[in-house]
Amino acid sequence: MGAVLGRHDTHKRSFHGSKLESKMVDAMQKRALHGTSLKSFDSIIMKFPKIDESFRKCKTIFEQFDEDSNGEIDKEELKHCFQKLEISFTEEEISDLFEACDINEDMGMKFNEFIVFLCLVYLLNEPAVSEAKIKMGLGNLEATFETLVDAFVFLDKNKDGYVSKDEMIQAINETTTGERSSGRIAMKRFEEMDWDKNGMVTFKEFLFAFTRWVGIDENEDDDE
Repeated sequence: MGAVLGRHDTHKRSFHGSKLESKMVDAMQKRALHGTSLKSFDSIIMKFPKIDESFRKCKTIFEQFDEDSNGEIDKEELKHCFQKLEISFTEEEISDLFEACDINEDMGMKFNEFIVFLCLVYLLNEPAVSEAKIKMGLGNLEATFETLVDAFVFLDKNKDGYVSKDEMIQAINETTTGERSSGRIAMKRFEEMDWDKNGMVTFKEFLFAFTRWVGIDENEDDDE
């Protein structure tokens, strides 16, 4: 669990301040107005098995979009993905999303990066589930994405679209009242999320940590 960062800690893309991040923060702030059904960090952990199962169902969707079957989705394949899902994003938005999710900067989106990408699209787009999405098997997946958005809203106590160290400690303390280890647990979890070490966690950083927590590895596609 402590190795969540791995070689991602070298990822220094200037995501903070980007247009995409601004849109994400704005979307998350709007979503936070509806509140969250989660009452503790434990209630998030309890959902791990179901979320893991849901993520693994993404594999067939990933394979459909990986047209040359090389275990990665490139920009052209991603454009076809948007067309098939009937999602109307501009070329610039697609490019921004691709770069945000291609954390190894190798111009190919691996399976774990694809899951994060789909969840970001859900947060930014969130229309009614279209026929195309149902055909692709994304209908049921959206409930999982909503759970992840809900989890982030639970952690983001001041509803500014980011999770800070103090907010993480507060969230863990709500679960493990009176346990001395709760602060250490919170700090460990926070460090696993805060890649750029700037003391604030974006929804994207949270998602990448979450895929690791439930057991989805960046080399997932090589294991099968």
